[in-house]
Order: sequence, then C-alpha cells, then structure tokens
Amino acid sequence: MHLHEYQAKQLFSDYGVPVPDGRMAESVQDAVAAAKTLGGDRWMVKAQVHAGGRGKAGGVQLVDSIDAVEQNADRLLGAMLATKQTGEPGLPIHRLLIESTVGIERELYLSLLVDRASERIMVMASASGGMDIEEVAASDPAAILTEAVHPAVGLQAYQCRNLAFGLGLEGGQIKSFTRLLGGLYRLFEQEDASLVEINPLVVTSDGDLLALDAKLDIEDNALYRHANLNELRDITQEDEKERAASEHGLNYITLEGNIACMVNGAGLAMATMDLIKLHGGEPANFLDVGGGATAERVAEAFKLILSDKKVRAILVNIFGGIVRCDLIAEGIIKAVEEVGVDLPVIVRLEGTNVEQGKMLLANSGLSVITADGLTDAAQKVVGAVKGASQ
Repeated sequence: MHLHEYQAKQLFSDYGVPVPDGRMAESVQDAVAAAKTLGGDRWMVKAQVHAGGRGKAGGVQLVDSIDAVEQNADRLLGAMLATKQTGEPGLPIHRLLIESTVGIERELYLSLLVDRASERIMVMASASGGMDIEEVAASDPAAILTEAVHPAVGLQAYQCRNLAFGLGLEGGQIKSFTRLLGGLYRLFEQEDASLVEINPLVVTSDGDLLALDAKLDIEDNALYRHANLNELRDITQEDEKERAASEHGLNYITLEGNIACMVNGAGLAMATMDLIKLHGGEPANFLDVGGGATAERVAEAFKLILSDKKVRAILVNIFGGIVRCDLIAEGIIKAVEEVGVDLPVIVRLEGTNVEQGKMLLANSGLSVITADGLTDAAQKVVGAVKGASQ
C-alpha cells in the first residue's frame, strides 16, 4: 500500500526523522491558510498523488507569494497529474502539501528496501540525490552505496558510519545521519514497510539533514497488524479494477493489450502472458484466481475482464491441482451464462479430472473453444483476435 508524501512525513517525524514544516490542504482556502500559518515568503506547493516524477510533470511548484499559492492550488486541486510512472490520464489530485522552504547545500539519496536475493533489508545511499536513482545506477553504478542488514543483529552503527563517510558527511552530520537512519530502520521494521525512500535527503545551508521528500510503501499482507495505517489508504489513487479484484480475493493488474488472461497461479500467469506475446498477441491483464478457485470467483473474474473495453478475446488457463478441472469447467459455464460473454473464450485445462472438465465444456452448448496445451491455447486466442479484427 502506497502512502502520500504528507502521510509518510508524519510517520518519519514520529520516528525522529527531521522533515520540513508543512501542512496538508484539501481546498484552495486550506492552502492559503497553511502558507500563512507556516509564515515566510516562499513555499512549496506539492500535489499529493501516488507516483514519482511529480516535479517534472508540474505537480511541484516553488512560489513566492500568497497569490501564487492560491493560483497553483486552484490549478492543481481536482486536476489529473500524469507522470512517467502513471501514464495517461494520470491520477487525481485531491490534496496538496504546503511546505516551508529551506536553504539547500547538497542533495543526497537514501532508501531501505527488501532485497529478496540476500533476504536482507538493504540500505541504499548515493551522493547523487534529486535524480532518478535508476539513471544514477545505469550511468555510474559505483555511485550507489549499499549496506545489507542482518536480521539477527539489526542495523549497526558502523554501517551508518560507512554510508555517512561514503556520502561525504562530516563532523556532527555523521551522528545526525546515524540517528536519522536508525529512525528509518525502526520505522521499516515496526510498520512492516516494503520501501522507504528519501530523494532528496538534503544537507541544509546550516549543515543539518532534512528529508525533503518521502516515499513509503507498506506491505499489504501485514496491514491486519496496522489498523491505523490501513485507514491511510487512498482508494482514489488505485486502479478501480485492481481494487475490485482484491475485494474478491483475486490478483489483478491492468495491462495495455486486448487478450484477457484468467489463470490459477502467478507463475503460470506470467508464462501464459509470455506465450501470448511470443505468438504475436498482447495481454490485457495479469489475473490470478488462486489455487482455491470457485465458480463464484471465476464469475467475478469474468466480470472484471469484461469491464475492460479493450478486451477482444479471453484465455482461461487452469492447472487442476488443488481444484478439480471439472469444478473449474462448471464455474466457467456458470460464469459465461451469468455474465453473458460474447467474446471468444479459449480454455486450456490440465490436471485432475481434465477429461471430465473438457466434456462438460463440449456439452455446454456455449461457444467455448478448448485447447490441448498452452501453446495451442495461445495460438488460438491470438488467431481469434486477429480474425475478429479483419
């Protein structure tokens, strides 16, 4: 689950990580009042959406008058912000963060994430802050500093000092950095985060460290332990179909193609999409109905698929291990009849009771095309789409 910047910074502050003075605003009047409360003569007006690249897309503005705060708030609130991460049409802006400005001497990068290869929390840092870290890693890999944290001992002071030295910090900044990174690590562990990122972490003109930006992702599977964090979820920033899928125990991700996939198992789903691409098609989604697929879940999956107007054909690929193929076939028949599917449906079944499942589909009277293997299924569904477009 993604958090907005203003939410992440509140958590940062709770764990002793210094952040700029700021106020969240949901209206133009709130934005003006926030700027007046903060005082000064310059402010940052920052659109709150779940995406990076906001500055390049016009979602972060430095202003030097109350009138400019008002104008930018009026322009941004209620608008859509499209960044390189969102694509078109972008994400809606319902909130702004109004912040005081600070004098900046240097910009650094700092993040914590789960490195699945080493099974460790990995701390990444770079002296090249304020830039896309992917670009830094590609152009100058040596600029990325890392420290892997052993779960039995936790983050060690020497690891903090190693990173601080590598970032060129001096004197009291090293102690401040150690304290800041320790707070981030405690946040990461105690709040079950999957990513914490500060880009940039700035050294101010006074020599202090400050988290100028904040990105925080919480592991969805741990939200049952954090009712307070679950309340921070902003469903307006989520794909409507993906949100509906989660409510029915389905794993769904919208893609750009026109061939819908319904598969049980994430690995099999990825292999299915690969084969569709191999044979000249484009997947419209990733959809894993899970090992315990039921007729009701299959019906809901069909409804999700049909809500995507780009879809021109459907490929159902089920391996009957935990669930029997005949039960899946019954679910497909029920779903097609209930939902009223008028697109080509290609079904590949394999595993327990596969012959009974195929017989049920053959005798259903529905225009369901069966396939004898995954390659055969991919060829048939791509052919169905090409035939329909001719």
